Amino acid sequence: MGESDTMGKKGKDNTPDVDEPEEEEEYSVEKILDKRVRNGRVEYYLKWKGYGDEDNTWEPESHLDCPELIAEFEEKKKKDDAKKKEEKKRKSQVADDASKRKTKKAVEEDSRPRGFERGLEAERIIGATDSSGELMFLMKWRGTDEADLVPARQANVRCPQVVIKFYEERLTWHSSTNDEEEGNHEAD
Repeated sequence: MGESDTMGKKGKDNTPDVDEPEEEEEYSVEKILDKRVRNGRVEYYLKWKGYGDEDNTWEPESHLDCPELIAEFEEKKKKDDAKKKEEKKRKSQVADDASKRKTKKAVEEDSRPRGFERGLEAERIIGATDSSGELMFLMKWRGTDEADLVPARQANVRCPQVVIKFYEERLTWHSSTNDEEEGNHEAD
């Protein structure tokens, strides 16, 4: 389809009869499909009556003579935009509600007693860390699968036997027979 330079008309390449003067055929807009702004000019994407989708074209607003179709398109676009905005708002509210529930759950979990405050008996120490700047033990509690980080200073006082067992399991003994022999030779 050629470009349109007249209002509501599109030029068509017909070979006229010798007797008839050349006339431009008038094209009717069936529907406005989209809108854009190019170089500061508003353009509409048009579906032409009697033509397939492959013949749809972008035309400047100034070339169109279909104010009722433009008004209809703009009204529909306004409603669609409002609907999209409402849907986005609704999704945002759902996400906010989920976030609030997660935050509330996290606060509830944070306010749950931890460590020795739970009143449970220490079963064993699983590991140790000082990443927070203070020596902490990962404590396994009797009767539960949960473990908590507890300060080593508290464990030393509240369950010293568990702490001793933890250190004993990790002790490595080195043979000192060579050291004694070396020491005896130096005494000679």
